[in-house]
Amino acid sequence: MNTSESSTETGDDAPAADPPPHRGWRRWAMDTRPLRIPAYRRLWSSTIVTSVGSQLTAVAVPKQIYDITHSSAWVGYASLAGLVPMVLFALWGGAVADTVDRRKLLLWTNIGIAVTSLLFWVQAAGKLDSVVVLMVLLALQQAFFGLNSPARNASIARLVPAGELPAANALSSTVMQTGLVAGPLLAGVLIPVIGLPELYLIDALALCVTVWAVFRLPALPPLGDAPTRRAGVREIAEGFRYISRHKVLLLSFLADIVAMVFGMPRALFPQLAAQTYHSWGSGLALGVLFAGIPVGAVLGGLFSGAFSRARRHGWMVIGAVVAWGVAIAGFGLSGNLWIALAFLAAAGVADMVSMVFRGAILLSAATDEMRGRMQGVFTVVVAGGPRLADVLHGTAGAVFGPRAAVAGGGVLVVVLMLALAAAVPALRRYRI
Repeated sequence: MNTSESSTETGDDAPAADPPPHRGWRRWAMDTRPLRIPAYRRLWSSTIVTSVGSQLTAVAVPKQIYDITHSSAWVGYASLAGLVPMVLFALWGGAVADTVDRRKLLLWTNIGIAVTSLLFWVQAAGKLDSVVVLMVLLALQQAFFGLNSPARNASIARLVPAGELPAANALSSTVMQTGLVAGPLLAGVLIPVIGLPELYLIDALALCVTVWAVFRLPALPPLGDAPTRRAGVREIAEGFRYISRHKVLLLSFLADIVAMVFGMPRALFPQLAAQTYHSWGSGLALGVLFAGIPVGAVLGGLFSGAFSRARRHGWMVIGAVVAWGVAIAGFGLSGNLWIALAFLAAAGVADMVSMVFRGAILLSAATDEMRGRMQGVFTVVVAGGPRLADVLHGTAGAVFGPRAAVAGGGVLVVVLMLALAAAVPALRRYRI
């Protein structure tokens, strides 16, 4: 049973009384209880705008780099240029988030991201055509994101009650996944109409909404009994020691690593589209494959009422990761595009459930003075796992063939997750 402190902010932003429970079909719909809390509602509402806007930039940067260089290799180098500062600053940003007012940190980092998006627009409108400038701006943007993300995620536990953390995570994750689907589609429509530079400008303007929402949040300083610290290497190292001492936290990270590293087959999507599903048209097949998991995640979020009130968070993570592995194995064995889409969508639902409860465990099992650092490590794991998977699946696909590599990865996820759950009971026993 979790015994961490309840630290929901009070005052004007306190939640209203619990509404009566829904009956019938409505209990399966998205659990919107956290939206009764004004502070969380402001933060969540801003995410609706920026989740789409950020994807416009995510599409615009690789397209501009490819237009300049006509080389996919340079697109990959740019991704690496963004990954390294994001990882470094996410770890440091987690330590910073545990030592300062998180509202102020969110405010300044969101301003930094907005200014960077504005600079993206300036260089595109000015036709600089410089890959170096683009990579520097991308590195700067990801550094701000690394500082921002731990503080943003850690703040949720101060805004909503512990029992509503799964619902809050489901609401936030659903919006982000919707942005992953809608943003690239919107970018594809807008580029021929308004041009590439304006995508950056739209993102910068959307970020102003986030800045305003964060400005209106209550102050989120360290809790009164937290010791005064600086954010340095020692504090980052203490975060890793904290994880090693709390098995449920360690297992929540390992569960995501297992699922993403061994079960994320996106590196093989182009080959599968060109070979296995070519009869449907490689372009259509590729789009369907990339959209499958996000679409499933959105559906899982829309019906999050079916699981967000569950109290056995550990079992929910274990079940979701196993379901992810089964769905990925089924996808690997599918020779029909639409059956493959169904398996990917099922995997997306499982991923949403896993995200919701892993996030809830991180926020509820850790004390407030450690939440920033836990979220920093979480950001690194979430960003790094799929990139390691790209290397692993690309190599395995070349050796065993793409379908065998995908199916084998899914089976491996199931075996490893069940082995972890059996070997270490802490995750199985965790509930709130």
